[in-house]
Amino acid sequence: MIWLRALAVSLLLAVPAQAEEIVADLSQTRVAITANFDGSEILIFGAVRREEALPEGQLAVIITVEGPSERTTVRRKERVAGIWVNTDAVEVDLAPSFYAIATSAPLREAIREIEDLRHKISIPRAIRAVGTKDSVADSEVFVDALIRIRTNKDSYQVLENAVKLTADTLFETSITLPSNLTQGAYRTRIFLTRDGTVVDQFETAIEVRKVGLEKFIYGLAHERPLIYGLLSLAIAIAAGWLASAFFRYIRG
Repeated sequence: MIWLRALAVSLLLAVPAQAEEIVADLSQTRVAITANFDGSEILIFGAVRREEALPEGQLAVIITVEGPSERTTVRRKERVAGIWVNTDAVEVDLAPSFYAIATSAPLREAIREIEDLRHKISIPRAIRAVGTKDSVADSEVFVDALIRIRTNKDSYQVLENAVKLTADTLFETSITLPSNLTQGAYRTRIFLTRDGTVVDQFETAIEVRKVGLEKFIYGLAHERPLIYGLLSLAIAIAAGWLASAFFRYIRG
């Protein structure tokens, strides 16, 4: 047993220490969605720990925050006989409900194409659209449209040069989460690159959950749809009756 322990120690000592390592944290790891929730800002900060002298090459930090992925159908509308109708449709296998990417340098300088392909860092790489080319010839147009629509809604964000990098050691940035969040785990990744090559990465998660009345309504709608529908109908009828009674009262 002694010689086994000695062998294990020698093997550990033989493994070279990583030249650079990310040490990071978040201002909050839980976001509560209430009835009056209007978004939240997450501060992400950290440092680069080194066991050796500063390596050569251009250093960059890339931070991504990715919401739960979902299957999405993108439709194309065309004018037919003076009426806008849905024509072609493409089903995207998985698309993040939210995706933000912040960098300390322009994205093309911060990450090489092959590294982006390997780690799926940029928004197009984060979207899984494997079988779309079998649906229509110009399937890339549908994926671009999905990105454009969600970018306009702040669900997709590209924040180049938004990561503040000090002395090639300290970094920080803030990511704004919009009000239209899907509940679930928001995967948060930090990449450290040298000349576009990933040298280290750090991963954690932000838990987004509905609480209070919002949680009750969400659970009722998804777990008891019949009761939710009847309750909604009853509320609508009651609101209509109260409005009618109010107008009759003020008219005399």
